[in-house]
Amino acid sequence: MKVLVSDPIPEEAVLMMKNAGIDVDVRTGLSKEELIEIIPNYDALVVRSGTKVTAEVIEAGKRLKIIGRAGVGVDNIDVGAATQKGIVVANAPGGNSVSTAELAIGMIFSVARKIPQAVSSVKSGKWERKKFMGTELKGKTVGVVGLGRIGFEVAKRLRSLEMNVIAYDPYISESKAREIGVELLPLEEVLRRSDFITIHVPKTRETEKMFSKKEFEMMKDGAYIINCARGGIVDEGALYEALKSGKLAGAALDVYESEPPSMDNPILSLENTVTTPHIGASTREAQISVGLTIAEEIINVSKGLPVRNAVNLPSLDPTVYEKIFPYMILAEKIGKIASARLNKVVRAVKVTYRGAISAYETNYITRSLLMGLLKEVLGPNINLVSCIPVAKERRIKIEESKSESTEYYESLLEVTVEGDDRSITIEGTCFGKEDYRIIKIDKYKVDFIPKGNYIISLHEDKPGVIGRVGTLFGRNNINIAGMIVGRHGGRGGIQLMLLLVDDVPPENVLNQMTELDGILDATYIEL
Repeated sequence: MKVLVSDPIPEEAVLMMKNAGIDVDVRTGLSKEELIEIIPNYDALVVRSGTKVTAEVIEAGKRLKIIGRAGVGVDNIDVGAATQKGIVVANAPGGNSVSTAELAIGMIFSVARKIPQAVSSVKSGKWERKKFMGTELKGKTVGVVGLGRIGFEVAKRLRSLEMNVIAYDPYISESKAREIGVELLPLEEVLRRSDFITIHVPKTRETEKMFSKKEFEMMKDGAYIINCARGGIVDEGALYEALKSGKLAGAALDVYESEPPSMDNPILSLENTVTTPHIGASTREAQISVGLTIAEEIINVSKGLPVRNAVNLPSLDPTVYEKIFPYMILAEKIGKIASARLNKVVRAVKVTYRGAISAYETNYITRSLLMGLLKEVLGPNINLVSCIPVAKERRIKIEESKSESTEYYESLLEVTVEGDDRSITIEGTCFGKEDYRIIKIDKYKVDFIPKGNYIISLHEDKPGVIGRVGTLFGRNNINIAGMIVGRHGGRGGIQLMLLLVDDVPPENVLNQMTELDGILDATYIEL
């Protein structure tokens, strides 16, 4: 795998990728034209905020599998264009949570006590103690708008300052807010009650200019506003008027509508503002953290493993990810087996989640199943992003169901895949992070870890059949490492055989196997 790093990231992250056997080129300061010229040579692109990954760049990146943003926002990446091409876009959402949260707390202190202005005054030879009369934080109400990773960290710290913390976030449960003693309220109520408002939402169509004249009018007279999230969430023109009129006592901004802000931006001329140059993530610890997070994502892709922080996939809590990850691996293996046994013809998929796994978000597991099914047909470029649109293009019917009950196992994954004229049902379960097992194929009970080179066949249950297979493989120097026979019913009839082999069997050997007396079919699959 070949990776281009086009913005500066910590050397630790580069070394992490190189130590994993990845070819890494660090070429910063590229022009748009230079990037477009060289990007066809790379499988992955790592950026921060400097590189603009436009649709044109993405179109040129014929080999791109992943674009990693060593930071939170992906404003500089055309995520829609990447999704259409099946390219994973990943960021590092938790890496700078603490650093940004600490900056927000510092900004609240700074604007409440006019610390930067007082510093500047003393350094200019003045002693103006009365001019810098401030406001205590203890007992004040602070409204946290956005209770995601950063907002959550901010709220925890504000509680320790003996402030009354309320919050607005329509996507967070009340139980999550109660963990840190925060009351969830409608936005209008948060605006009316808060002495301080601190913003921690992403910039989207819904949040662009979320704070404008109407919202400032709802706020308390003499309130303060802090924005360490994204420029454009606050309407700077309306903010200027609210600050100049005295409606708001002060504002602290780390981000701006245009960065860097123009020197004629009127907000910069106000004495009741604290302004910093977008330094929320600018700590050594944060930069190492986000760099290592993206490096780990690149390594996962190089190994064919799922990406944890893909922004063009449904968001997933890290603890949930840990729970479902073994089932993602299992589902992909089931997909590979089903596709191979159906001669790569897939018309419909039904997935049933039984037991404890049914309580979790299962979208990633279903995507992993589709990825396994489609990889057998379309090759390794199919991933968790591209599998859904490709399945829709092929008009594959996808059905999901859940049941809390299961007879023998804590959790069970049951998959039925339909081809043109036949179907296959496979069941599996997991006993740990790396202990995923297939326990049933159609009516046949089996128990095996789907890893390695397998031959799956149906045979007549009569003496000599298995021996003839062993003789054939021995004659062709193919070592059989393991064998499972899944019997259904008593002696006789049709039974299932699974052979784990150390060597990939040539096609002519498989053909000879199917010609043996009693062997009905044989399918090789690499798991």
